[in-house]
Amino acid sequence: MSDNSLSIISDSTNRTKEIGAQLGSRLKGGEAIELISDLGSGKTTFVKGLADGSGSRELVSSPSFTICNEYACPKFKIYHFDFYRLNDPGIIKRELAEVVDEPSNVIVIEWPTVIENILPLSRLVITISVTKDDKRLIKIDYPKELNYLVEGLS
Repeated sequence: MSDNSLSIISDSTNRTKEIGAQLGSRLKGGEAIELISDLGSGKTTFVKGLADGSGSRELVSSPSFTICNEYACPKFKIYHFDFYRLNDPGIIKRELAEVVDEPSNVIVIEWPTVIENILPLSRLVITISVTKDDKRLIKIDYPKELNYLVEGLS
């Protein structure tokens, strides 16, 4: 799936948001982003930056209990899914299938294993790990056709 990889160290929540904002400013619509990390590692912080960089002025929060939050941006909508509490996607699987291939949407998915067969092959896979010194290692795996999202990201 991924041809390339980029790793960035974040030493603060502001830096994690900044990295998300840089990526968000490059989104065109139609992209899918898979977020992988443990609880409390910075996924929602990253999405806050992503939404800010995409021009959204909405309050970003974790969709752990609602399963999906939507954020309006000038060029597209961000659909932020969190499947942490689901063992079976049920009806949400249909909702995701409806929005995932729409070019006016950006899909961000936390805890994606329950719906992996629905995700497009061409997607960013962002893994956020906590380092020994409590920094965040943000690793982005991506296919070459999504290079425009990460080229020059720092």
